[in-house]
Amino acid sequence: MEHVRFGRTGLKVSRLCLGTMTFGLQCDEATSFAILDASAAAGIRFIDTADVYPLGGTQDTIGRTEQIVGKWLRGRREHYLLATKCSGKSGPAAWQQGTSRKHVMASIDASLKRLGTDYVDLYQVHHFDTAVSVDETVEAFDAVVKAGKARYVGVSNYHAYRVARALGRAETKGLATLVSVQPRYNLLFREIERELLPLCGEEGLAVMPYNPLAGGMLTGKHKRGTPPEGSRFTLGNAAKNYTERYWKEREFEMVDRFVALSKDAGLAPATLAMAWVLANPVITAPIVGASRPYQLAGSVAALEVRLDPALKARLDELSHEFRLGDAAR
Repeated sequence: MEHVRFGRTGLKVSRLCLGTMTFGLQCDEATSFAILDASAAAGIRFIDTADVYPLGGTQDTIGRTEQIVGKWLRGRREHYLLATKCSGKSGPAAWQQGTSRKHVMASIDASLKRLGTDYVDLYQVHHFDTAVSVDETVEAFDAVVKAGKARYVGVSNYHAYRVARALGRAETKGLATLVSVQPRYNLLFREIERELLPLCGEEGLAVMPYNPLAGGMLTGKHKRGTPPEGSRFTLGNAAKNYTERYWKEREFEMVDRFVALSKDAGLAPATLAMAWVLANPVITAPIVGASRPYQLAGSVAALEVRLDPALKARLDELSHEFRLGDAAR
C-alpha cells in the first residue's frame, strides 16, 4: 500500500482510507470486524468514523460505530491513523449539536471514550454550523489540538468559500488551522472541481473524498425501480438523502454508459470508478466503505490501475454534466 503526504503536513497516510459508517446498523459487530480485518490485510492504515454513526441510525444508535472501531483497535492503536467527526445531533438537549465550544469539547471527550484512545489523528467538523461564528468554531478546534486530543483538524461538507474563511480566521488568530477537507466526489458528483479542489490545491489541503462509488451506483449493481432493502437507499434517515442524490433517471442513464465503458476497458466498474477519483492529482485518500468484506477488493484493485489518458478523457466527457451541477439540469 502506497503512503502519501497528508496535504501540507508531515504526516503520511495510506492511499485509501476506510470509512465505517455502515458499522453497527448495516453491519453487525462480527461483519464490521471482518471488514476491518480485510482492510488491514490490504494495507489500509487510515480509518475514518464519526460520533453520530452508524448511517441511518437513531438517537439510540449514536456512538455505536466508534465503539466497534475502538474495540477492534485495542492493542493495535499505534499501527493506525484514526479520524472522527463532530457537529451532528448527539443527544436530546438543544446544545448537543453544532460547533459551539461546549459541544465540540464534550464531543471529543465522548468520542475518545468510545474509541478507547486518548487522541485522534484527525478531528473534523462533520457539517457546517450556520448558528455558530467561524471564530468560535476554529477556536474550539484549536483548543482540542492544544489539549492533545487531536493532532490535526479538518472539515467535511464545506463549500469552498467557507473553507477559505476558516483558513483565514485561524491564520489571523494564530490558531491550529485546517489541514484537510472531506467532500463528496465521484463521477456522478463533480461540482467540487470548480472551486473547492482548486482551493485545496493552492492551499495544500489534503482531500479525503467520500462516496467515490456514489453509494454503490457506480458498481452497476442497482437497477431502476424500488431501491433494495438493506441498502443506504432504504436505511432510516439516510434513505431520503441518498435517494435524492443518486436514484434518478439521469444518473441511471450515465451508469449504464459507464458500465459499458468499463467492460470495454476490461475493468470492474468499482475499480474504474475509484481509479478515476485517484487520477485527480489533488485527491489524497479516497474513503472506501463496505457492508461486506469482499466489497473492498474492487476499490483496492484501483491502486494498481494507471488510467490511459484517452480513457480518462472519455470518462471526463461522459460525466461532464455532473461537473456543472444544477446548471446541467
